[in-house]
Amino acid sequence: MKIVLQRVKEASVSVGDETVGRIGRGVCLLVGVEKGDSATEADYLSKKVAELRIFPDSDDKMNLSLLDIGGGVLAVSQFTLAGCIRKGRRPSFDRAEPPRSAAVLFDYFVGRLREQGVEVATGVFGAMMDVRLINDGPVTFIL
Repeated sequence: MKIVLQRVKEASVSVGDETVGRIGRGVCLLVGVEKGDSATEADYLSKKVAELRIFPDSDDKMNLSLLDIGGGVLAVSQFTLAGCIRKGRRPSFDRAEPPRSAAVLFDYFVGRLREQGVEVATGVFGAMMDVRLINDGPVTFIL
């Protein structure tokens, strides 16, 4: 699994004219599932996202986690993260997990975050989505 994590002041995702997910302070995750990914990776990454100390404390040091601040997660499936652009000018998506099994693992990952007490909003798997966010910092990590 590949995740682009952005610390946000707020974020939302829409499909067409309908907002399907919205959070306040927290993180926006673009999540790509690759062939061979399993619950092991999803378990590790869900714990890492929840416990990563990327929010400022009273001394303005990155010392607090998502759990510490009670922040939310906006998780958006992003199969293009599994794309390869090393050869030619057109991306190859051979590394991407097929949609049906990718959706199962994405849902499992979201469920593991919720089990840790994290509020999670999502987009619609496989839909064309508009993602809006106010990046806080900016602070961005690739997991």
